[in-house]
Amino acid sequence: MTGIATAFRVLAAAAAALLAVTVTAPVAQAKPEPKAPGEFVSLRSVDPTIIQEMRYPTAHDFMGEPVDGYRQSLCILTRPAAEALHRAQLRLLRQGYSLKVYDCYRPQRAVDHFVRWAKDLADQTMKGEFYPRVDKTRLFADGYIAEESGHSRGSTVDLTLVRLPALPTRPYRPGGKLAPCYAPRAERFPDNSVDMGTGFDCFDTLSHTDDPRVRGVQRANRQFLKKTLTEAGFVNLAEEWWHYTFQPELFPDTYFDFPVARGSVAGH
Repeated sequence: MTGIATAFRVLAAAAAALLAVTVTAPVAQAKPEPKAPGEFVSLRSVDPTIIQEMRYPTAHDFMGEPVDGYRQSLCILTRPAAEALHRAQLRLLRQGYSLKVYDCYRPQRAVDHFVRWAKDLADQTMKGEFYPRVDKTRLFADGYIAEESGHSRGSTVDLTLVRLPALPTRPYRPGGKLAPCYAPRAERFPDNSVDMGTGFDCFDTLSHTDDPRVRGVQRANRQFLKKTLTEAGFVNLAEEWWHYTFQPELFPDTYFDFPVARGSVAGH
């Protein structure tokens, strides 16, 4: 019996020691997500009338999957950029139009995701819609993908115009038949915006704002958007009719990486 009692005492001591280690061992803490500086706001808090169709939290983008860093369908911008969009929106509403944003602030981790995808030459899932005439090996050389984006500085926005009253855009169904982003409006993916000649994120020279092949109503729509936003303080990227940057930028040299989420900005 003495031997059994001794064995029990040894086991009890070992269990107590293990429990002490378990209780006192430090618990690994998840690294807190970075927050946006106070100069960033949710666009909806500045102008709730601007239509938001954020593409990168969804699978309807050139990669065919949600992009890293987009936790919610939310447009975040620096306050001066958001207030400038509000001023442009007020003018457009009086003319029967609304702005619609596709992308706003973009975290660096999203840009990194773009880069990884561009280097994976085997992934051609969305080629039929977004880059039918561009070989994927050319995406970096032709400037469609880069390791940094002005969007990460917080004052750049991708957007279009919608004629009011706005009709709903049908949901994207992954795996459906793809049509080239430069196809006639009736053939490409339906969008409730005015006809700009190509869809958003179309990797093609037809997306150049002043491409001479884009004429008539399509050209007039591009110039209407450009004139409205230029007068509000934005500068267009000549290669993308949808891409505008408010100037002067608050953070011209800083590329942020906080997630696109309501918790990232105060007063969302």
